[in-house]
Parts: sequence; structure tokens; C-alpha cells
Amino acid sequence: MSQEYRTDDWNDYKMSYGEPHLEIEPLEDEIAIIDGALSLMRELGILPHTEYDHEKMLAHRRAVADNFEIPWTAITPRMQRLLYAINAIIQPENMIAAGVFCGNTFISNAGAGAGPGACYKAKNLIGVEIKPEEAERAERNVRRIDPTGIARVIAEDAIDTVTNFPDPIQVLYLDADGDKGRGKGIYLEILQACYDKMPAGSVVMAHNSVNAAERLKDYLAFVRDPANFRASVNVIFDGEGLEVSGK
Repeated sequence: MSQEYRTDDWNDYKMSYGEPHLEIEPLEDEIAIIDGALSLMRELGILPHTEYDHEKMLAHRRAVADNFEIPWTAITPRMQRLLYAINAIIQPENMIAAGVFCGNTFISNAGAGAGPGACYKAKNLIGVEIKPEEAERAERNVRRIDPTGIARVIAEDAIDTVTNFPDPIQVLYLDADGDKGRGKGIYLEILQACYDKMPAGSVVMAHNSVNAAERLKDYLAFVRDPANFRASVNVIFDGEGLEVSGK
């Protein structure tokens, strides 16, 4: 079953990609918008509840602002909070994020299980970046706020990572770009490579569900098919969008 969560201001809510830490709206407005998205996911059975620690989330945000080298990012404050909240609610033992650039998207997911925003104990929080130089920078960023190594970034093809991963994957985050003209179309290949490793209650999130919707049409058809996922929500509160699908 497919649903949509769209805010009236989604096309007007914009950030400067080079200034990721600037406040765009009052914090209470940001929280209310994320609460609305989480509530819909709970109603559809994607999430078991909507509760997460707001102070832990802000501790995570401050740590990233103080320690990460971020040349640019399309992850808005709304998206950062949503990714953190979903992981804080599901508390995945194993989370894999495919396509992490400098690590900002990865730590938005992993921050619920590592660093100052941690609210549970994870086993493996893995960011995958195919470009070695970007993976190295992302790993340096992550190490500044997580000395444990639970959250880590590797330089690898995400299809290989999920294929070879030996344990269940409770959360999969997709933001990779494929070669040979595949672009965001690689999302479906990554998902299908680990679909059988995702147990009931697991969640897959796909960034760029709005601005790459045409390229993602096969992926979106797959996750919106009730034979594959119990429910899927297209969250549209900025120009990028996020498809959240629950198994």
C-alpha cells in the first residue's frame, strides 16, 4: 500500500547546500512536521511507535556541526531529524547506508546508535561509499564522534556489501548513484540483493523520491507492491523526498 505525506511548503522549504547547519524554521515547526510523518508510518504499520529522544537528537546535531567536514549536502534539517528518528524508533542491530559521500547522510541514520545521540546499542552501522577518497573522509568524520567503531564507513560497491553481509538487515538506506548510466536506478539492484535478509519489521528508505522519481520508477513500483512491502510512504517535505517502506 502506497501513501503520501506532503507538506504545503515542500517546494518552498530550501537550504543552502553549502551551509547545512543553518536553521531554516523554528524548531517546534520542524518537530511537528516530522511527528506528522512518523504518525502516518505508525498508522500504516511501518513503525511500532513514534517516540524518540529530542534532546539526544539535538546532541547528535551539535556533534555533527562541530566535527564533520561537509563540503555540501542535500540533507535538510527536516530530513536529518526524520532519518535519526526512524533509526531511534526501530533501533536496528544492523543498518547499512549505501552512498554516503562525506558521511552526513550515513550519520543521520547511524547517530541513533553511535556518538552523542546514541539511544541504544547497535551491532553494525555500516556506511558504503564506492569512491575511496570520499569513503576516507566520511570515515574520518565518523571517527570524530564515535570512537567505538560500531559506526564505520567502507569503500566498496554497495551491492557487494549487502550480498556478502551475513546477518539480518533491519534498516537499509539508499542514496547511491550507479555507473553505466544507472544513476539512482541502482537502488532496486541493491534492495533486491538483500531483500531476503530483511526480516519482518525492517525498513528501507530511498532518498530523492521526488527529484529522481522518474529514474526510481521501477524501484518505487517494487516497494509499493503489497506483495513485497506491507506499506510505503513518500515523504515530501523538501525538494528531495524520501520513500519509506516497511516490510
